[in-house]
Amino acid sequence: MNTVLLYVRSIIFLLVALFALPAMAGQQTLLILGDSLSAAYGVPSETAWVQLLRQRMQDNGLDNWQVVNASISGETTDGGVRRLPELIEKNSPSVVIIELGGNDGLRGFPPKVIKSNLASMVERVQNSGAQAVLVGMQIPPNYGQRYTHMFAELFPAISDSYNTALVPFFLEGIYNKDTLMQDDGIHPTAEAQPMLLENIWPVLSPLLE
Repeated sequence: MNTVLLYVRSIIFLLVALFALPAMAGQQTLLILGDSLSAAYGVPSETAWVQLLRQRMQDNGLDNWQVVNASISGETTDGGVRRLPELIEKNSPSVVIIELGGNDGLRGFPPKVIKSNLASMVERVQNSGAQAVLVGMQIPPNYGQRYTHMFAELFPAISDSYNTALVPFFLEGIYNKDTLMQDDGIHPTAEAQPMLLENIWPVLSPLLE
């Protein structure tokens, strides 16, 4: 009796696994590796651009995608380099959004170091078989014209070198409007979150479809 029961259970388990296989095979992961701009700093999480992205994907029938947000407030490119290998191993993403570099610039890190770290992350993503989306950033002009120019040019330069998707400037249309920026002048308000999504969606959507 026990042998028969064990056999029946094995057959049931096999059938369930076979039916689940197509769905599992079609499941893909979008990994977001970012800083406070993607970690919902100062805004309700349900209004943040990442949550709006999840809703947009669902509305567009992209149900086979899951979004893993590994963003941390205060994160730098150095931290991203350290964390990325484990995140890729754990999540096996098909697309990785790299939204880092802003904190490096605000802290005056050497452009060569920032560029090296961003390039390392893009290489890691591409070597895993995933596609990278690099999110460009700019810093205030009070850091000096030479530094701000060198910083802004890092992102298109890396995009050209590695032939990767690029969002030219994540805060385009937002950074210079007081009503769309929090009091610190660095982080977008809840009202600006849909605009962040619109800045990234045209670049991201072709990779999802």
